[in-house]
Order: sequence, then C-alpha cells, then structure tokens
Amino acid sequence: MNNESNQTSKADVQSSELNKLPVPGQDDTEFSAEEAAEAFEQNDSAKRLPQNHEQD
Repeated sequence: MNNESNQTSKADVQSSELNKLPVPGQDDTEFSAEEAAEAFEQNDSAKRLPQNHEQD
C-alpha cells in the first residue's frame, strides 16, 4: 500500500506545537489586590475629572 507515505507519523504528531501540554502559569491573568486597587483608583479618578470641570 502506498497510502502510508501520505500519512503523518506518530512522532510528527506528538512533537507538533498543537499537541503540547500548556505550561502552567504561562497565560495567567491574575494580579494582586494592590494592582487592582491602583487600577480602580486610576479609573475612578478619571471618571470624576470631567464632572469636576463641568461644575466650575
């Protein structure tokens, strides 16, 4: 059978990028409570600025 030459070998499949297990922690989006507080304060103060300027 000549069909075997058209098929991918087991070694090729196992070494492909799509077959690799994910690295633990590589795509973590966790951040500290301090970072969250900073982001919240920056966002909150940015929302308040236009209101303060309108009152002047």
